[in-house]
Amino acid sequence: MSITAEETAVLAKTRELCAEIANDPTVKSLQESVETFLNDDSARLQYQSVHERGEELHQKQHAGIQLGAAEIREFEAARDALLENEVARGFLEAQEQLTKLQKQISKYVGLTLELGRVPTDEDLAEAEGGGCCGGGGGGCGCSH
Repeated sequence: MSITAEETAVLAKTRELCAEIANDPTVKSLQESVETFLNDDSARLQYQSVHERGEELHQKQHAGIQLGAAEIREFEAARDALLENEVARGFLEAQEQLTKLQKQISKYVGLTLELGRVPTDEDLAEAEGGGCCGGGGGGCGCSH
């Protein structure tokens, strides 16, 4: 029998977890911040402009081109203005928190599959601090 068959206890519990996540008031609030941002054309355009300019500067640096003080100041001023925008700031904070939650859940599930048991706090701390890709080493192929 396949573990990914239509209905297993694991998938039923996974759906329960997903329901808990979807109904969590904090998660709902974070998602509302994202939706508010997505519905604000001005904030989205401001974010896109800063993001694209940051990518351009990164590419220049990566290519070995020295960045000028003026272009650095201009970028920093645009970034500061973006962070002063309450809608954009709320989006960035929500995005960060949702990403942290996703990583934490993935870490728990990944370690459970790797260890064959529920990870302890020590297991989680060890996965945080050491090894390749957070998993304790062993040639996973990452470039860290």
